[in-house]
Amino acid sequence: MMCGLGACDIAKLCICVPWLLRTNPERVHGMVACAEGLGVPRRSGMFRQVLQAVTFSDKEKIAAKVEFLKKTFRWSDAEVGIAISKVPGVLTKSNDMLQNRSEFLISEVGLEPGYIAYRPAMLTYSLEGRMRPRYYVVKFLKENGLLKRDPSYFTVFKESEKAFKKMFIHPHKEAAPHLGKDYDTACKGEMLGWLLLTCDGTDNLIPEY
Repeated sequence: MMCGLGACDIAKLCICVPWLLRTNPERVHGMVACAEGLGVPRRSGMFRQVLQAVTFSDKEKIAAKVEFLKKTFRWSDAEVGIAISKVPGVLTKSNDMLQNRSEFLISEVGLEPGYIAYRPAMLTYSLEGRMRPRYYVVKFLKENGLLKRDPSYFTVFKESEKAFKKMFIHPHKEAAPHLGKDYDTACKGEMLGWLLLTCDGTDNLIPEY
């Protein structure tokens, strides 16, 4: 085994990062130390993914990304470690992309930083093609008294398209007959505003940008 990885994990890592096969062993040890420094132990099931994420950057850039994550999402050292251990790919996301998701999830949706840290997969979803349209659907349903209880936004964002519609659109076809069509249009990025219907069938344009 190399660095605590089994043969299968080593093979998968080298397929994604073939230059590791000919690189300096000291460099590999440096990458391993960097991955461990992020709070992910070698025996963790996610260690290979973390190691893969750090191979594309140097120690200084990784440290800068970690500080950016802490500042942008208001995370503690422990919380940023949890997020990275669950979804190592956050280290490879652009700062603009992460900033946009922070503004949406924290400032607009109102999620707590710790909630996001334990569910970092949300940071990988499309903002305009998935999360924002779904948030508007749930917001509309809540404001019109069509939901019996507040849903988990992680559930709202992570469900497949089919499951999301079954849970939040299909049950309200009579109360909001145009909701599904408006949602589909918004997911395609074709709406500047969010056209929804109130329960009494009156058209209302609720601008959301």
